Amino acid sequence: MEDREHVLELLRQHGWNATSFQSLEPEFRYWFDGDDAAVAYFDTGGAWVVAGPPIAEESRLGETARRFVRHAKTRGKRVSFFAVEERFLRAIEMRSIAIGRQPAWDARAWPDRHRGHRRFKEQLRRARAKGVIVDRLDAADVQSRPMRFAIEQLIERWRSSRAMPPMTFLVELNPFGFAAERRYYVARIREELKGILVAVPVYQRDGWFFENILRDPRAPNGTTEALVNAAMLDAAASGVSYVTLGLAPLAGEERWLRITRAAMQGFYNFEGLYAFKAKLRPDRWDPIYLAWPDGALPAVAVYDALDAFAGGKLVRFGLRSMFRAPSSVLFLLGALLIPWTASIAVARSWFPSRRIQFAWVAFDIAMCGVFVSLASQWRRPLAIAACVATSADTVLTTIEAASYNVRRARRARDWLAIAAAIAAPALASAILFGGLLTRSGKRPPRSSVSRRST
Repeated sequence: MEDREHVLELLRQHGWNATSFQSLEPEFRYWFDGDDAAVAYFDTGGAWVVAGPPIAEESRLGETARRFVRHAKTRGKRVSFFAVEERFLRAIEMRSIAIGRQPAWDARAWPDRHRGHRRFKEQLRRARAKGVIVDRLDAADVQSRPMRFAIEQLIERWRSSRAMPPMTFLVELNPFGFAAERRYYVARIREELKGILVAVPVYQRDGWFFENILRDPRAPNGTTEALVNAAMLDAAASGVSYVTLGLAPLAGEERWLRITRAAMQGFYNFEGLYAFKAKLRPDRWDPIYLAWPDGALPAVAVYDALDAFAGGKLVRFGLRSMFRAPSSVLFLLGALLIPWTASIAVARSWFPSRRIQFAWVAFDIAMCGVFVSLASQWRRPLAIAACVATSADTVLTTIEAASYNVRRARRARDWLAIAAAIAAPALASAILFGGLLTRSGKRPPRSSVSRRST
């Protein structure tokens, strides 16, 4: 705790990066360069991934970073700096890639800038019509037992609507730490909590980072906009010139960003997050980078950053994500059924009779359509039916393989086909069952995807 108190004092003097306050969260370790500079990093096991640039005077950024890299090498650790801005890259020669864009507003211009914004005003009107009221709470209110319990319950409801399991590093949900330094805004209908916005300070810019924006999946349309509007107006009244909602990951036109964004869309709604921030009409978009020392490969730096978000357990995190039935995995299951169905349609000797063969072909064609439909829109009744069907597929295929195919298997590819025929529906059943356990029956509107930025 003493280290974090020291880091807080350094942040009050040198906290310039939007993510700087997040370095106070429990998962970070600290390396101090004297009494006036620090580095907050996450240890993945093989690498130290730094949360932004060092916490130091601008003139010391490069020097502190180089010393930290040398220290890490003595411990056999790789180093990368996640979510840095061009200010840091000017201070030190490092390789870097863009990882997204970060919107910024001058809060003082917010009232005039959005006075004639028709779509935004319409969302606010909808929230008011449903009885949504936004209040700012102080730290004592938030720490009271009833309100803290209500916020924790809201977080659980919010998590249940996400396709990905909870992450760590810069997206760990910890809205109660150093509560006196934060600003809290809650949206309620009567006494029922429907959303919360938590802002953290960016000390050296005299600004605020709207770190968490959580909306109950059943909250009325416009709840998120009402929270942002209240927080922006409060910042404007305080004369705040810098507000950010943080990184829109993978936003940008660089080729690797577009490809990665498309591949990961089923796991996280990157397009929706960017669209939400863009419709708030930021004054500018700042590029955000991942940086690493010379001699390391870009792919390794990216892997280390992803590993940090996964808590140092990227493979396990990937499996947990897959077993939440994200749309990209469901679509892949449907796509893989196309060549599989084509292969069994011509494999006459693989089935006891033509009738059974045609039945399996028809079944797989139907399941292909079901998986693609679920990838487009998750519907719980259809998912239950699909889970039952794939489970029955597993049982019937195992019986058919044991009674017919095993006796006719002669080559390695025969055994591989038997294993695939049994394992594939079993895996599909597990994925669907995981989705039924972890996903709500209805996806929230796109405007509810806003959350901690990075």
